[in-house]
Amino acid sequence: MSFEIHVSGAPKAAIDVVVPRLVGDLIASRITSGDSSIWGPAAEEEAAKRLGWVDAVTVSRPLVSEIVALREELHAKGVTRVVLAGMGGSSLAPEVIAQTAGVELTILDSTAPGQVLAALDGGLEQTVLVVSSKSGSTVETDSQRRTFEAAFRDIGADPAERIVVVTDPGSPLDESARAAGYRVFNADPGVGGRYSALTAFGLVPSGLAGVDISELLDEAEATLLQVAVDSAENPALRLAAAIAGTGSEDETRRDKLGLITDGTHIVGLPDWIEQLVAESTGKEGTGILPVVLLPVSPEVESTPADLQLVRLVDDADEFHLRERHEGEVLLSGTLGAQLIVWEYATAIAGYLLGINPFDQPDVESAKVAARSLLDARPEQATPAFVADGVEVRVTDPALAASGTIAGVLDALWAQLPADGYVSIQAYVNRLEMPQLQGLREMVAADSGRPATFGWGPRFLHSTGQYHKGGPAQGVFLQILERTDVDLEIPDRPFTFGQLIEAQAAGDATVLAAHGRPVVTLTLTEAQDDVLELFEAAQ
Repeated sequence: MSFEIHVSGAPKAAIDVVVPRLVGDLIASRITSGDSSIWGPAAEEEAAKRLGWVDAVTVSRPLVSEIVALREELHAKGVTRVVLAGMGGSSLAPEVIAQTAGVELTILDSTAPGQVLAALDGGLEQTVLVVSSKSGSTVETDSQRRTFEAAFRDIGADPAERIVVVTDPGSPLDESARAAGYRVFNADPGVGGRYSALTAFGLVPSGLAGVDISELLDEAEATLLQVAVDSAENPALRLAAAIAGTGSEDETRRDKLGLITDGTHIVGLPDWIEQLVAESTGKEGTGILPVVLLPVSPEVESTPADLQLVRLVDDADEFHLRERHEGEVLLSGTLGAQLIVWEYATAIAGYLLGINPFDQPDVESAKVAARSLLDARPEQATPAFVADGVEVRVTDPALAASGTIAGVLDALWAQLPADGYVSIQAYVNRLEMPQLQGLREMVAADSGRPATFGWGPRFLHSTGQYHKGGPAQGVFLQILERTDVDLEIPDRPFTFGQLIEAQAAGDATVLAAHGRPVVTLTLTEAQDDVLELFEAAQ
């Protein structure tokens, strides 16, 4: 078996109740056949254009030889370093594919100027840039492409020989790239970005970086029959029931999903699952909130009643026998199998929740707000106060009444509902501050509620949909940095520094408009250990 699921306790009870109904409704075979009516009349038009991922393995096979041939051609010219400019599904899938294969792939999914400069400075003479954008109009990706084009010209390299484009046919990027003579790979327009792991978006950058993408497709193909049949043993039906169902009508559904990597050979899968599940289900006031955890996270040591733990291991049955994890979901399988099962399970979870798993109605709002701020370029709001080199801004003046960072955080936690969560959003150069991710553990312990962590602006193309469209449970902590490092964007009236600042401010504005409390902490001084600042505030 290429995929195994082991359940006990509440998730097993949910499977026992829900899976027979899914089997009776022929959900698995209907998805496989492309039945767009599954999610109801309101979703049918969108679903009809978004079910191409069920055929991705077959459709993508011819790409393998093209990608390998291009990799060999580039290597013959000494071009061996691959940088990927992409956001959301365009970068998260290639990242986990490359990491799991142990292959070097530089991911550029940020507008932090220091991070863009680091991608430029990593050996431009040996670099090929893969520009991935389904719509072809993503502002981050467009800005990164412009910057690399200019940099290639500066070293005397022809951008047409150093830039590879992945986009939908007929997109603005498709047309401009072909006109410029770039190598273009068209993806299946019938596949949404977060379901695109096994399409050109996942395969081109990872294949050029050296991953055996044929083997990845083989892994996925070995699982297709398992997920396509209307059977009680179908792992996708079982997983969907475990994360989106309950064992009885009286039971409250666990609407948060703790994802733990515990000894699996797959690297970084929870970050990909996070986008897939959160953006697919977080709408119409409902959803499933993924929370990426460590085996020793506070939420694992003392699990909240509304959090379902899913543990990714290498052998689910053996792991269960070795260590009892009652009430958890244990998953094991190859990477290709995991991608297939989670895509099916997420679509089925949408059916169980009564929502359309293929749209993202609230993602655009933050983009619009950011564009408006870039056009108007207003002065930044005066901070409520400054302490220890940190500017403190709040959407509700009451949050800053204490005049201390510790007091502000306590006031933010005080606004958490009983079923709430904290979202930490770090709009910084993550290459310079990777330790900031440790703040998640501290906040979860201090607030007593599940906490998520997202690098900005990447998460805007991921959990950003859930924050606005999901349940009104979240409180939001933005971390920004004030830095002298900046970078102009060719033929654009704004810099990368101004862009990331506008993206943070735009999202805070939209969150506040949805009644979500936001605290923004801007680091104005270099911090030797940024976590010490927050330790002192507890």
